[in-house]
Amino acid sequence: MASFVPTSSDTLEDQRLYTQARQTEVACLDCLARVGVKKNSEHQTSIQWTAAARAACPELARRDVTAVDGSGRSVHEGCPRMGASIDAAAREGRIPLGAEDGY
Repeated sequence: MASFVPTSSDTLEDQRLYTQARQTEVACLDCLARVGVKKNSEHQTSIQWTAAARAACPELARRDVTAVDGSGRSVHEGCPRMGASIDAAAREGRIPLGAEDGY
């Protein structure tokens, strides 16, 4: 359960920028599921899975992807095929590297 639900327009815009700004859509080279990807550094990658992408991924369908960490938040294990697809897109220069304006 969320401990903080933003209501101010400025906070909602900050939340949108943090979760969606500069995302590049990447399709899995295996199942074609599409996720939003952002790389703020060579070693950091943020991946936004949509419900449609989770449903399209056979790897996620084969296993229970949701666990709960100590905070009570849902934690999703990644898909190695999607990871390889994201790595390939990054090597090819299709994913911009580095944060802009804090995002």
